[in-house]
Amino acid sequence: MHFADLLIDREASIRSALSTIDKKQVEQVFVVDARGRLVGVIGEREIRRALLDGHDLGSPAYPLAERSVITAKPSEGRAEVLDLMRALQLSEIPIVDEDGRIVGVHAERELMGVQRCDNWAVIMAGGRGTRLAPLTDRIPKPMLPVAGRPILERLVLHLVGAGVSRIFLSVNYLGKMIEEHFGDGGQFGCEIEYLREDPDTPLGTAGALGVLDDLGYAPTRPLLVLNGDIVSEFSVRDLLAAHGSKDVVATIAMSEYRHQIPFGVLESEAGRLVRIVEKPTPSWPVSAGVYVLDPKLLPRIPRGELFPMTALFDDCLSRGWPIGLWALREPWQDIGRPHELAQARGEV
Repeated sequence: MHFADLLIDREASIRSALSTIDKKQVEQVFVVDARGRLVGVIGEREIRRALLDGHDLGSPAYPLAERSVITAKPSEGRAEVLDLMRALQLSEIPIVDEDGRIVGVHAERELMGVQRCDNWAVIMAGGRGTRLAPLTDRIPKPMLPVAGRPILERLVLHLVGAGVSRIFLSVNYLGKMIEEHFGDGGQFGCEIEYLREDPDTPLGTAGALGVLDDLGYAPTRPLLVLNGDIVSEFSVRDLLAAHGSKDVVATIAMSEYRHQIPFGVLESEAGRLVRIVEKPTPSWPVSAGVYVLDPKLLPRIPRGELFPMTALFDDCLSRGWPIGLWALREPWQDIGRPHELAQARGEV
């Protein structure tokens, strides 16, 4: 279904609005003007009330429209919009651009109007998460909730919001729990398949990609790979575009790590004090756990053994294969330690 199927113009009749609601199995339709700008929303409840009050099916539907409409911006993440829909008990929310035009619609089971992205994504969700024990004794780390939704679900919905429709989840520790939650991905608006590791042989962040080949999958486009324990709303399309614009075999998304030194730092020359910098906060670029890999790298991954992503990049560098870097501008949080989880949850 395309979002345009849910739009009617000001001249549309009540019959037309009701027919659209019935055929598309939705609860409301959106009224737009000649330029495609949102001017109101009409729900099944308003139509039913109008008919009981004696309105004819041929009467204009626009007078029934509610002018105050809950909308989403194109930049808003799908997870947050779905949370808003749940809170307000709405089945659809239109995506409206800065000119007031509807450019898409968030529905409970699909996202309409977003350009399809043909790149596959792999999310590494098999880690044990020992540093977060005892929280991870009975639940896999990627399933820990942040703002009422599992971290892994937020990642999946973020990818779906960017148009990614085929996602592979690499699972190991308590993998059944992940598989039962996501199923085939249909309820999240995508197709999900699983890369299952041997519980006795962890494969690491790159080693799990070898399972793709074992299962007969051969990506033809750059592969998006994410750690399953991060929270970020990074731009998937900007990252893929940056990778495609350079002659590189891989691109690493970078975030910035800051560390405040709790002392006054002394700067000197020739053994004499030049100045004192009180509690400075230096920063370093760090890997954000988000990568784009050329398909030709997959044969470089050994099968059935531990192989971290850093080992893959070391192999590329030893061969003189260029690796690009891309600065992630959006907020980013790694969830590997208790204080990091607390930060993501807004507890500190």
